[in-house]
Parts: sequence; structure tokens; C-alpha cells
Amino acid sequence: MENILLSAFDTAPFSQIKTTDYEPAFEEVIKQAKAEIQQIITNTDTPTFENTIEAMSFSGMQLDRISNIFFNLNSAETNEELQKIAQIVAPKLSAFGNDISLNPDLFKRVKQVFDTIDKSTLTTEQITLLDKTYKGFVRNGALLNDNQKAELREIDAQLSVLSLQFNENVLAETNAYQLHITNEEDLAGLPDGVIEAAKNLAEQQEKQGWIFTLDYPSYLPFVTYAKNRELRKEIAIANGKKGFQKNDYNNEEIVLKIVKLRNQRAQLLGYKNHAAFVLEERMAQNPEKVLSFLNDLLVKAKPAAQKEFEELTAYAKKLDGIDRLEKWDGSYYSEKLKQERFNLDDEALKPYFKLDNVLNGAFTVAEKLFGLHFTEVFTVDKYHADVQTFDVTNDNGEKIALLYTDFFPRKGKRNGAWMTSFKSQWIKNGVNERPHISIVCNFTPPTQSKPSLLTFNEVTTLFHEFGHALHGMLANTTYPSLSGTSVYWDFVELPSQIMENWVYQPETLALFAKHYQTGETIPQQYIDKIKESANFLEGMATLRQLSFGLLDMAWHSENPSEIKDLKSFENKQFETTKLYPDVAENVISTAFSHIFAGGYAAGYYSYKWAEVLDADAFDYFEQNGIFNKEIATKFKDYILSQGGTDHPMTLYKKFRGQEPSPNALLKRAGLI
Repeated sequence: MENILLSAFDTAPFSQIKTTDYEPAFEEVIKQAKAEIQQIITNTDTPTFENTIEAMSFSGMQLDRISNIFFNLNSAETNEELQKIAQIVAPKLSAFGNDISLNPDLFKRVKQVFDTIDKSTLTTEQITLLDKTYKGFVRNGALLNDNQKAELREIDAQLSVLSLQFNENVLAETNAYQLHITNEEDLAGLPDGVIEAAKNLAEQQEKQGWIFTLDYPSYLPFVTYAKNRELRKEIAIANGKKGFQKNDYNNEEIVLKIVKLRNQRAQLLGYKNHAAFVLEERMAQNPEKVLSFLNDLLVKAKPAAQKEFEELTAYAKKLDGIDRLEKWDGSYYSEKLKQERFNLDDEALKPYFKLDNVLNGAFTVAEKLFGLHFTEVFTVDKYHADVQTFDVTNDNGEKIALLYTDFFPRKGKRNGAWMTSFKSQWIKNGVNERPHISIVCNFTPPTQSKPSLLTFNEVTTLFHEFGHALHGMLANTTYPSLSGTSVYWDFVELPSQIMENWVYQPETLALFAKHYQTGETIPQQYIDKIKESANFLEGMATLRQLSFGLLDMAWHSENPSEIKDLKSFENKQFETTKLYPDVAENVISTAFSHIFAGGYAAGYYSYKWAEVLDADAFDYFEQNGIFNKEIATKFKDYILSQGGTDHPMTLYKKFRGQEPSPNALLKRAGLI
């Protein structure tokens, strides 16, 4: 029986794939990809851009296709069999990647091209591919001698174990704590759904009463709504001391080991520190620029944050006689003040946000801006009945992309929302292969009596993911590794975050925000409340984000060998951003998984960086009309279609005519 994954196909043949096809298919295409690399290495001709760099870029294409199908399904429509296969396949793919990046013969060819080629004979995209290929080897230790390579492997091995250990300790601490309530009066203020979930948890453990945990769906509502201040204090302190207690799950030593090893690794590769190593491949370029960016925002945001904190303190005093606002009071009084000030109820908005209408609204915005047209097609193979497929064409009727949408939660689908691709875009032999893009979300499903109605937050999520999809769909590059969303980490959120801005515009809402029963357009008063509440306590929120970014940079750009005590180190970093009184039992670093177990080390600033880009870019639209065709064309030509073919700042300046200014973000946030 033929393995469908090893035959030629354009759209993914979901219904014809058997689960048993995956493992043999991966074995075969890894073998093919290795053979393609071997062919490049054994080529007796002088290494050139075409026979080495370009050949590498177009190697392993079938492996990429099968990987995209498999791992996308493992996120959106998984089962135990797929998960077992993933455990087997992932290490093989990792080993294949190492075989390439640590192959001295392959690097020798790449280096010869890099050292000898006349760059004036190359296009900008080719120069970028050459630099990226060469740097990929160097940043993985290709220039080191054998002893140094062994040291690098040892550091990497230690770091992977320490990060896993850090995560396991945070999880163990989270699971170890419970707030068990037996007095019903202690539930005052909590929403019914939260109380019901706590009761269910107690029943599962065969206990009376209600149980709250440090899992966010339990913890956040408790500190936001629970009237009992002492209980808020207890659970908040428990949350703040994860990994910072004298027990088996203490993360203090692990944090210090991780930052020292990262520093050692960076210096081994010739960088001053870990931040310098990371930021070389980011839009921000170096630690000095990031610190300057964060501190500049801090100067602008701090006065607003202090003013908001004083208002919140006065409100808590007036409402409940609280003399000193503590960390466990923040969410509680913020929510009370927000409800009093805006009287905005999500449930009242939902009838105006029928999913089909919102999706068509996003399509209409893309048509007005970029001349795209979306036609649902029913002949494309799908992996689930919920999935819809759309042919995307331009004004000339040319095929631009295929779009898959998958919007409802189900067993076998992970939480959250994301954009991905089943097929990249590239140009080879004069043929422009168009991409197959997918957006996956977990929205409120329809019922027998109602269609799917979205919260406003879900509406912004749809537009956000659609922005990523536009980045993928409008890709127009030669090489697949530079196509679509293959851009710097601190640039990839610009197309997604900018699309969220249209959701707040009356002109856009008039296109799709209509009551699902009456057809009435959303009332202006609701639009005003949405816009007003978007900036609520924005100064304090900005200061909090900046404090995390500055702490991250301190860990990764200062000499870690001199750091002896986590608590005093943190307190020093928070001197400029502190609003609430310190809590002696708490630190942040021992549970800061983003930077010690995730991919955000020396990169936490990028959340704010991308906000500056999107606010500045949308400000350009606002000044000239939010559907201005000329500006939209520039955004398409210089940002959306270019992928990673040039430095993002170069592309941004071509679009905007200048570097981004944080003023637009500060204005949008109500901070100036």
C-alpha cells in the first residue's frame, strides 16, 4: 500500500493519511534530506552561492512539508498515537539538525562562499540568506576548536537539564499549594462560575467546601474578586514564593547556574554576555539599545503610573478604609474601579460579534487595504469538520494563498490561538509556489439556539491571528527560509498587533458589528466604552512590563558571578519601577519561566518593542485615513511580502520613512 506522504501532493491529503504512515515517512524524508546535503558536500566544483547556499535552502523540502502537517495536527487534532510518534520523531529531527550545523565539511564550503564571494553580484535577499546561513553555523560553534566544541556541548547539555528542572520545580510548587475554604462567607464577591469550579475541585478530592489553587484560572479570579483580604494575602504570598522556599523545589541555585552558564557560553562564542549574543539576531541589535528603549519608556510612563497608583490607593481607602495598598489588593480594587467607571459588560457586547460576521469583517478590511478576496471552497481536504477553507485571490484574479480556519475547542486541540502554515511560499524555476496558511483559535462554539458569539477580547484575537495570516499569505520571496513570518523575534508581532487597531475604529465596527438577531449596528456608546476602557490603568501595566524587561536584561547583561543573593539583586533592579511595598517572602525570578525555561531570555523587552512598532505604524494610517490605499500598499510591499529578506529596520523605514517613535504608543496608552 502506497504511503501518501511520500507521493507528490499540493494541498495536504488529510483524509488519506494513516497514522502508521508518519514514522516510515519521516525515516525516508530524513534519509532523502541527508542525501541532498551529502550531494552538496561531495560536489567537486568550487563552492558557489548556487551550488552551496541556495542548494541548502532548497534541501529537505519534503521533510518540511511532512513536519508541518504532522506537528500542526499534533496541536490542533491530536491523540495518544500522534503524541507517541512525536516523542519518537522529535529527537530524530533534533539530531538531523545537529548533523547539519556541526558538519565541518559542509561548513567549510559555506565559509569559502562567505569569504570569497563578491556581494555586489548578489541581490539583497541572497546576501541575507548567505549571512543567515553562515551565522547559523557560527552561532552553533562551527568556528571553535575541538576542545571548545566539547565545552559548548557540555554547557548546552547542562542548560537543557537545568531549564527542565526549573520548570518542574515551578510546577511542583504550583501543585503543592491549596486554599481550602469551608466557610461560605469567605466566598463573598466571587463569580458563580468560579465558586462552582472550586466546589468541583473539592468534590474530586472528596473534601467539603471549596478549593482554590495557584493555577491561573483559579488564582486570578480569586485575587480579583474575593472580598476577604486576609485570604487574598495568603494566596498571593503563596504565589509569589514559588521556588523561593527552603524545600526540595528551591530554584535560587538553578537561576544562578543558568545565568552563569549562559554567560560562559556567550563568551566562549566571542560575545560580551548572553544579551549581546541573543540581540545580535534581533531588531534591537544590542543590550545598550534595549536598555535605552526601556528606560526611555520608563521616564514617560512612571508619572502616569504613580498618579494611577495614588488614585487606586485613595479609592481603596474611601471604599474599605485601607491605609496601605498591598500587592494582594491591586487586582481587587482595579476591577472594582473599572466596573464603577465604565459600566462595561462583556455579555452585552457579544450579540454584536457573531463569528461569521467578524470573520467577514476581517476579510473586508483585507480587501479594502490589500485588494484581497476570500471565497470559501469545499473541494479541499480537511482534518476536521469544523475547518473551513478559502481561496485567496487578488484584484487580478491571481491565486495568492489557501487559508484554513479552525475556530472551536474540542478534545485533542490545545488551548490558545495561533497562526501556522501547511506549505511555505517560495520561487523556483520561475514558478511562485503560493502558501497554505492556517489560523487556529478556541472561541465560544454555537449552540442549538445561538450562533457563535464572541467576546470583544476574542474579536481582537481573531484580528491578531489574521494579521499573522496576512504576513504568511502575502509572502513573496525566493527562499522558503526567509518567507512569511520567518523574521526577527521582535518584529514578527507587528503585522498581528497592527490589525488589532482596526477593531477599535467605528468605521471598521460598522462593517461587521451588527446584532445577530436585529441586524442593528453596535451603538456608539458601546464603542466609546470599549475605547475608553482600553487605557484603564495603562501606566501601571506599562511599568509592570518594564520592570520584567529590566530584570531580564540585568540577569543577562551584567556579570552574574558577582550576584550572590537573588532577593537583594531583584530589589536593586526594581528601585526605579516599584509602586507596591515589598513582600519579604517573595521574588519573581525563581518562577520567571519566560526567561529561565522559555525562549525569552534577553528578549522580554520585545513585547513592548512590538507595541511601539504597531502603534507608530497605525498612527501613520490614522493621519492619512485608516483605509488609505497608498499606505496599505507600502505596508504590503515593504513589510508583509518581504518576510526576512532584509533587516526589519530597513524595511520599516522604507514603509514609514523614519524609525519608529514611542510617542504613538504613549499617546494610544494615554500616557502623554
